[in-house]
Amino acid sequence: MHNFEYVAASDLKTAVALLSEPDSELLAGGTDLLGEMKRGIRRPMRLVNIKTLEKLRRVSLDEESKTLRMGTLVTVSEIESHPIVAERLPSLRHAASLVGSPQLRNMGTLGGNLCQHPRCWYFRNPLFPCWLKGGAKCFAVAGENRFHRLLGEGICHSVHPSDLAPILIALGARVKIGGPRGERDMALEKLYKLPTANQRQTTVLKRGELITEVFVPIPGRDERGVFLKSMERKTWSFALASVAVHLRIQGNLISKGRMVLGGVAPIPWLVKEPVKILRGQKLSEELIRQAGETAVSGARPMRDNAYKVQLVSAMVNEALTELSISS
Repeated sequence: MHNFEYVAASDLKTAVALLSEPDSELLAGGTDLLGEMKRGIRRPMRLVNIKTLEKLRRVSLDEESKTLRMGTLVTVSEIESHPIVAERLPSLRHAASLVGSPQLRNMGTLGGNLCQHPRCWYFRNPLFPCWLKGGAKCFAVAGENRFHRLLGEGICHSVHPSDLAPILIALGARVKIGGPRGERDMALEKLYKLPTANQRQTTVLKRGELITEVFVPIPGRDERGVFLKSMERKTWSFALASVAVHLRIQGNLISKGRMVLGGVAPIPWLVKEPVKILRGQKLSEELIRQAGETAVSGARPMRDNAYKVQLVSAMVNEALTELSISS
């Protein structure tokens, strides 16, 4: 690993100022960053440690707005074990329980999980100048691509690895972002953007910006959620595909909902057409089948990943069937 400067930020303002300078990287859990540094994928000249910022570790429930507030430094295991999450947000708890290994959940943070880089082997291999790292092409197009993109457009064919992002987007979460120009607030899905030639990254974060808090609406009694993840191994594995669904069911009829797919696009993929089919209807076997087919209607599989089309469709069916039973 190369030499670098290490600075522990005394407050958020100092952290933002340091991160605004070139060749500075944020250090929180470090489970992604340090691995990339060891491989020579990232070579920051300064690491800005924000683990000293205690207020970014807080979890609180605002009863008036029915919103759970979580700081960016809350670990995945803390989300999994928090009593409010267990009681009021079981789908989020389940998603957290499927992230990596217990050791990684103990170290990995909420903000880090939402902003982690793709696990594409061409991106992670320092010998390949992949497009997302500034190269001229995506090597997955003609290479090994069975774990790669099924949906979305653009040159990059990687998939977003976060397990927390799909369920949080389905739940309607928002994020607060701190930066040189102050704070801004946005829906979590707006944090993500397909990479372009002018912006080769999967978030809209600018230099010096970082997620400070995540706000999650507490579901009402007529709302149901589910998160499913398909993996090559039962544990410590990234998703071949994942499905997060959250529905409001009133009098057996679906009044609103959200569906988000993971492991199929460079960003968490919010699919709207299946929910349009469901709205105003009662869940039935035929309706569930239609929703599963519609969820992958825009898929453009590569040479080795066509299996994901059937996999995602089946997972949507399973998720909706589970919700129909629970309602």
